[in-house]
Amino acid sequence: QVQIAESGGGSVETGGSLRLSCVASGVIDAISTMRWYRQSPGKEREWVATAPVIGSAPMYHESVSGRFTIIRQNRKNTVVLQMKNLRPDDTAVYYCGMVIRQSVWSSYEDYWGQGIQVTVSP
Repeated sequence: QVQIAESGGGSVETGGSLRLSCVASGVIDAISTMRWYRQSPGKEREWVATAPVIGSAPMYHESVSGRFTIIRQNRKNTVVLQMKNLRPDDTAVYYCGMVIRQSVWSSYEDYWGQGIQVTVSP
């Protein structure tokens, strides 16, 4: 009853920028943590960035710090990953995950999108 959908991926050249969006829909009472992960061919999925609840600072993997910005839009149940100065090693499928509670009587659970491809050419 909760759906997570990513959008905004594509192909760019080295040094280019992309903006990924992720929106949660369905029965939602509250959203805790919002985050992005990515997985490159032949590699394990790795954490990219986290937008905690309001009042806490966002966190970034060292490989993207200073180049990526995670933006939380609570009213829209949306999290954005603004990526600039992209490099070929940023090529991956990017996944959005949100920790969501569907009602005040339920517990928080982890929901994930299907992933979206980002390709950076040399």
